[in-house]
Amino acid sequence: MEKLSYVGAQNVGYIEELFQNFLSNPQSVDPEWRMFFEGIEFAKKISGGSGSLPAKELKVYDLILAYRNFGHLKAKLDPLGLAKNKNVPELDFRQHGLDEKDLEASFEIGAVIGLPKAKLKDIIASLENTYCGTLTVDFSDCYSEVRNWVLREFEKENKTFTLSAEKKKRVLQQLVRTEGLEKFIHTRFVGAKRFSIEGGDALMTMMEHLVELGASEGMQELVFGMAHRGRVNMLANFLGKPLDLIFAEFDGVYNPNQNYVADGDVKYHMGYSTDRDVNGQSVHLSMAFNPSHLETVDPVVTGMARAKQRLRKDNRERSKVIPVLAHGDAAFIGQGVVGETFQLSQLEGYKVGGTIHIVSNNQVGFTTSPEYSRSSTYCTDVAKALHLPVFHVNGDDVEACVRAAELAYKFRQHFHQDAVVDLVCYRRFGHNEGDEPAFTQPTMYSHIKAHPTLREIYSKKLVAQGLVQETEVNAAMEGELNRIQEVLEHTRKDAVSPKFFTLEGAWKGLRRANPQDFNVPVDTKASAAILKDVGKVLTTWPEGFTPHPKLVKLLETRKKMIETGTGIDWGFGELLAYGALVKEGTPVRISGQDSGRGTFTHRHAIFHDVNDGTRYSPLNTIQPDVADFAVHDSMLSEYAVLGFEYGNSITDPRALTIWEAQFGDFANGAQIVIDQFLSSAESKWQRMSGLVLLLPHGYEGQGPEHSSARLERFLQLCAQENMQVANFTTPAQIFHALRRQVKRDFRKPLVVMSPKSLLRHPKAVSTLKDFTDGTFQEVIPDASIQDASMVKKVILCSGKLFYELDEEREKNNNDGSTAILRLEQFYPFPAEKIASIVKSYTNLKNIIWAQEEPKNMGAYFFVAPRLQEIFASRGVAFRYVGRTERASPAIGSPKLHAHEQLEIVKGCFK
Repeated sequence: MEKLSYVGAQNVGYIEELFQNFLSNPQSVDPEWRMFFEGIEFAKKISGGSGSLPAKELKVYDLILAYRNFGHLKAKLDPLGLAKNKNVPELDFRQHGLDEKDLEASFEIGAVIGLPKAKLKDIIASLENTYCGTLTVDFSDCYSEVRNWVLREFEKENKTFTLSAEKKKRVLQQLVRTEGLEKFIHTRFVGAKRFSIEGGDALMTMMEHLVELGASEGMQELVFGMAHRGRVNMLANFLGKPLDLIFAEFDGVYNPNQNYVADGDVKYHMGYSTDRDVNGQSVHLSMAFNPSHLETVDPVVTGMARAKQRLRKDNRERSKVIPVLAHGDAAFIGQGVVGETFQLSQLEGYKVGGTIHIVSNNQVGFTTSPEYSRSSTYCTDVAKALHLPVFHVNGDDVEACVRAAELAYKFRQHFHQDAVVDLVCYRRFGHNEGDEPAFTQPTMYSHIKAHPTLREIYSKKLVAQGLVQETEVNAAMEGELNRIQEVLEHTRKDAVSPKFFTLEGAWKGLRRANPQDFNVPVDTKASAAILKDVGKVLTTWPEGFTPHPKLVKLLETRKKMIETGTGIDWGFGELLAYGALVKEGTPVRISGQDSGRGTFTHRHAIFHDVNDGTRYSPLNTIQPDVADFAVHDSMLSEYAVLGFEYGNSITDPRALTIWEAQFGDFANGAQIVIDQFLSSAESKWQRMSGLVLLLPHGYEGQGPEHSSARLERFLQLCAQENMQVANFTTPAQIFHALRRQVKRDFRKPLVVMSPKSLLRHPKAVSTLKDFTDGTFQEVIPDASIQDASMVKKVILCSGKLFYELDEEREKNNNDGSTAILRLEQFYPFPAEKIASIVKSYTNLKNIIWAQEEPKNMGAYFFVAPRLQEIFASRGVAFRYVGRTERASPAIGSPKLHAHEQLEIVKGCFK
């Protein structure tokens, strides 16, 4: 049915027909129309009369609709009063066929907004108060169920909403603490960047109200993400991070005796977590760490929430763990990851029951005014893609802000969707406290200088209401400043230094890795019994289920693999790794754009019934209540999806979490997550992750966009044993590497240059014994060498190039003089293992590093100095064989590619 908002007095015939349907069967009409007709007392009269609706009543209803749809454009949202008064013709009663004489006339249609038989002027006054005040809503494109909910909240519940005297006093106390901390830091740490909350102080009271509401309804965790502005205050006054630690960070103190390397980060990037008592209920509060790429934290927080919900068995209601994100206006509309995160919100593999978004709308982004930073009316219009209502509120009306937070919470809980609040406020100082904002916004900042703080505004209101005395407020502020001064004196007197809070909660029992740990073998074997059980699960399907004929053939082949224990290919070896982990009690989560089937049709972790499309996940039948296997085809995003999976991995280290790119170079779209979180979070924030990245990589003539996962970029990020980067050549290697991720008692990211052609290469297979008795090998020695003294040349390579070199060597009648070593793990670099292998090559003369990638890409610049160091004392000649330096990762012509590839292979044997 057409939405009510698009129908007015000009559609009288249509409305008459709906009305007659309502009289005969109220349930036959749309809920919003039913609400309309039920509110008209005169309908009862007409039902026994002529059956026609007075035209003027419909015109008044047209006006009511206009206020509902466009009233927000006239709302008093700017606390500075600088916003230009918009001409909203839709709100002029004359535009609806009414005139001044009608203002004194009474209309039954007023019943729709709770004013039956009201005069038109009173109806307009009520609508102005409801939709054009300091709290309003933009919900014109929402679906009818949401519209009806908003109408009830705004036209009925708002009128009865009030704060108790005790609550008002608590709000004032919160504002005193908020402003007090900012004033103190401003005078004691002059010029220090803190990205003050001042001007947006109401954010603190909104968060306090959210946590109170949640605790009263059983919320156990609130996961919070925010950018810089107000972060220090939020850490101190909301999460309870000790002020002495914060002041130690401002002083730049560090502990020289710490037994690990911590590069640290600036104050306004830091996170924190704590348990807080909220009216007798314990609630765990956690704030995610966040770099200056402001909105990157959005998917990270939602991923954290998803994992926390899984850990708390909150997978259905998703009410025990609630994610909240605080944004800046310019970033919210300007950064694409916001839209990506919204799109994740209702996808089955990424649902968190809704995220509450609060946008601190400073009405300026650094130095850029809104007219230069967005094309949309509001900074929150990105939410319209999901047909969500947006609650706009004036940041100087703290009670309206509390109500806005409550509306967002209630909407989230009712619809399990994201809720958005546009907190229209201002920024009292520049982008940071050392910046001069009047250079670019002189008019705005002349007003801000004279504008009272929110604490001053609200205290005057409560004084006028007789709830507090002005002397009480002044004494409270003075007392707060004295309390903070005492903390600062203690910090400096007792030489307090910053602390990192890690390895707690779900991380208990794990530890920080030491460099030598990477040389210690890890037991990653799985028993034959477990693997055969998993193999059976992977090769059968339920009765009545009809797999694709080609899949049936593949499963029959895989069944023979597990029965004979030979010829196990990549896809099956990978699935055996997942299944064995699940069998042992380790949850597995893998997501990516085509992860269920696999981009290259190799995985088939999910079967689809050819008759009705029913999905069947074999591995999730093993023991889903103990350790589930979840594979999700994601939306076409790398940035947000990788951020989401990173959030998963840092929250639940006991699970194996994997993100797979459709092609390796698509990870370019997630480079911010890789740079700012994956590779550096442990060094900056002591936040560890065991996330696995599967990035299809290999030069097979598919052109520049589908050849390289940009190995060189990852290797450039490697330092301080921050992550593992690898390129495997056998199914057993991926099997053991994946299991190693969760078998160690520490966590490090694993970046895999995942294969394409090797998925089906006849020689890239493993035996069952490789899984039951083997282990991961950072370097695979040449098994064909019978006499080490015969070796004169060593070729080191990685990935599929090994098989091409091996084939060429066989063509040249392998005489045992050339050994080909496979470097399976680039970082941490296995120098000792390489040295150990080549030690027996007593007559070695030459060593070659061979690669498919151009010389300025791939691993050459990473491995060359390390290899030269290993062989420096041997007097061995070192040579590079591979493509020349290039601007593009690969060429577009398959024939030219084949020629170049052949030249590389032959060049190794010259």
